[in-house]
Parts: sequence; C-alpha cells; structure tokens
Amino acid sequence: VRFTEVGLETGKLFGAVRQGLAKVPEVEVALIADLTRDFGPEQAIVTLAEINEARGCGIIGIGLGGSEQNFPPELFTHAYDRAREMGFRTTAHAGEAAGAESVWGAIRRLKAERIGHGVRSREDEALLDHLAESRIPLEMCPYSNVCTQVVDSIEQHPIKNYFDRGIMVTVNTDDPLMFGNTLSGEYRLLHERLGFSQDEVRQVILNGVEATWLPEDRKRELATEFTSDPAWVG
Repeated sequence: VRFTEVGLETGKLFGAVRQGLAKVPEVEVALIADLTRDFGPEQAIVTLAEINEARGCGIIGIGLGGSEQNFPPELFTHAYDRAREMGFRTTAHAGEAAGAESVWGAIRRLKAERIGHGVRSREDEALLDHLAESRIPLEMCPYSNVCTQVVDSIEQHPIKNYFDRGIMVTVNTDDPLMFGNTLSGEYRLLHERLGFSQDEVRQVILNGVEATWLPEDRKRELATEFTSDPAWVG
C-alpha cells in the first residue's frame, strides 16, 4: 500500500512504526524500507533521505519494489550507491514479474546483497551458476508466487531445484496480510508439497539465519537457539 498516496505523511508513518515497536521491547526487530519503482529514480533519492532521517526506527536496509517490468534496476543505481554511502544494507525485488535480466541488473548495477524472489532466474543457466557460486541469498515466497501467478502451482515452484543446485534459498511470506499465509505454513509447503526432507527444511531455516544482516556473533547465537531446541530433531 502506498500510504503516502492516501495522505499519510512519511513522518507520521515512521512515528506509527516507533509506537508499534515500543509496545514490544522484548522483540528484536530490524526493518527494511522499500523504494518504489513506480515513483521514479528522482523520488527514490528523496525517499532515501527520509529513510535516513528515520533510521532510529530500526531501519538497517533498503529494498526496491513496484513495477519491475516498467522500471528496471539500472534506473536506481544512484539511489543504491547513495544508500551504501549512508550505511544501509541492500536488497531488491527482481526475477518475479521480469526475467533473469532483472536479477542480473540487481546484482551488477545495484550490487544488491540479496534478491527478493528471483523465481525467474531459471531462465538463465549462467545466472543460476553465479547465484550458487556467490551465495547471494534469494528471498523466496512460494505461496505468494502462486497467488500472483508467477508460477502455476506450488509444485512448479523452482525453490527445490535451486536448493539442490547449491543456491542459498530462504523462505518468506512476502505479504501475509494480503495473502493470508504464515511463515510456518511456507515451511510446511516445502516438506509436504515441494519435496524437501526434514533435514533440508532445517537447512533452509539456517540459510535464513545466515542471510540476515545481523552481526556474526548474533547469527551464531540465533542458529544455536534453533539447533539446541528439543523440537529441532523431533
């Protein structure tokens, strides 16, 4: 939802985020703020400045959403260069509505550290090889991709093929309010309909930990929280 289009000022939006986080101080939260392709590269610079002013909300990175087909990654090269100068981590939606060339653009031009979706990476074997070798994480969302008709069915989703090729896949919900899904439900789909063994599901969970932008010591702590839980091997 483009909240600013319906009259919600950016400052008030970030204020609401702060209020929400203050209600759950025991929950560790790090946020990614999306730039919207459809507003164009000049507005992306303006939005980035607003994000930088509000980084006290816990914003540690930026993403890029919106119309992938009409606004290719290279239009936002300057915004991403500027974001890195500000100290933000970077991800970008690519290879969802547009093809493998969009993923290449996000990697080569935006230098994105992670790729949102990346479903259509399978259109380019060289890209799949690069993803496996570079260990650039893919933020994959199987149920969402069915809902948006990126794939025809859960069974046709390429996540298992990518996993088997050594690509660092992670599982995400995309937009649970829109799609009515849950993270646990996504993992259930991996095991029940996409051919992942229980050990492979556990590895995807650990991939998710490794793909975070947490400090390395915190990653190790978080991984241990999972692997030391009695339910981990249940």
